[in-house]
Amino acid sequence: MSYSISSITMEDSLEFARQMDSRDPLRRFREEFHIPRREGQEIIYLCGNSLGLQPKRTARVIEQEMERWRTLAVDGHFEGETRWFDYHKALQPMLAPIVGAHPDEVTIMNNLTSNLHFMMVSFYRPQGKRFKVLMEAGAFPSDQYAVETQVRFHGYKPEEAIVEVAPREGETFLRTEDIEAAIRREGDSLALVLFGGINYYTGQVFDMERITAAAHEAGAMAGFDLAHAVGNVPLCLHDWNVDFAVWCSYKYLNSSPGGVGGAFVHRKHHHADLPRFGGWWGHNEEERFLMKKGFKPITTAEGWQVANEPILLMAAHKAALEIFQEAGFEHLREKSKKLTDYLLFFIDNYCSDNLTVLTPRSYEARGCQVSIYVHRDGKKVFDALQAAHIVGDWREPNVIRLAPVPLYNTFEEVYRVGQVLKQF
Repeated sequence: MSYSISSITMEDSLEFARQMDSRDPLRRFREEFHIPRREGQEIIYLCGNSLGLQPKRTARVIEQEMERWRTLAVDGHFEGETRWFDYHKALQPMLAPIVGAHPDEVTIMNNLTSNLHFMMVSFYRPQGKRFKVLMEAGAFPSDQYAVETQVRFHGYKPEEAIVEVAPREGETFLRTEDIEAAIRREGDSLALVLFGGINYYTGQVFDMERITAAAHEAGAMAGFDLAHAVGNVPLCLHDWNVDFAVWCSYKYLNSSPGGVGGAFVHRKHHHADLPRFGGWWGHNEEERFLMKKGFKPITTAEGWQVANEPILLMAAHKAALEIFQEAGFEHLREKSKKLTDYLLFFIDNYCSDNLTVLTPRSYEARGCQVSIYVHRDGKKVFDALQAAHIVGDWREPNVIRLAPVPLYNTFEEVYRVGQVLKQF
């Protein structure tokens, strides 16, 4: 059987898959990564939505900093090609295009949830009847806990201050018009609209531009958790007029387990008199070593930094960002569409009604991740994938998430996944 999608007639054949791989302009980048092995063979790793694979160059880049530590010690802060004092500045031009920002609007620091708390200090400012936070129902728990504790910190009850928007009955993902309607309905009670860029469970990409516009029309700030979006789907944070965003780097950015996170602050806020938690590394660089009282924040996103960077994690991040720069995000996005189309081709044409795709079908509303709802014997399906050395992940109660990542996954791998899923 053949199936036309992505302007390509797809086929259930190993020959077709290998032909697609031979024509793939990004195929060399798979060699940039360590592919884990089981029982003497490479696994099929479709779990980049949880933890990206290790780039082969990461060890070398970290070792360079280890050598500088060995030979320069404290002088490494100010000597060498990439000084530790402003190591992050070498990463900003590589990271900014991935999130659609100017380099001075991004900074690399902390981890995702810490950054979310730091951003909410500045951008969740409840006053009078404007005290509510609107967010997606079923957001990743870390976001739920951060918002819950922030509203409690300000003296509000979560059940009164947090408004959740859920899909309509019988539907699996949110309609943008329903999010907009909820924002209009809450109106001047809203202080902040905080959404994920992508829902971790369903893989739905939210329309961040429209959500931001609706939030601003209601007089609220708009922020996003981009954990599952950064390095996965096109982002235009500056042009969308997003107020702030935060992300991790260990999923699609492949920057090490628990790797250093990042934050975006729109230029329009750089000179604003916003409350924030200050720290030495966010203080005016020209006066930092004067050791004087009086916090003077850097007038870029770096003004939200509080501590110096963990250089070894920054080095791992640098190694991964170099690969994105070499590949070109627009090329990665095109391959991502084709890989997920090929996975959907097998589910749609050869799998029984026991498997239902939760992820939206339009390209604008999905990235690498395909979430599959298994109606019966979900663990049996997951175990069959595992037995075939296919690594995805399981989310209770019965969802399997598979993410073909364009930097290192192949069409042949997706074909082999299809052969397993066809049994169910």
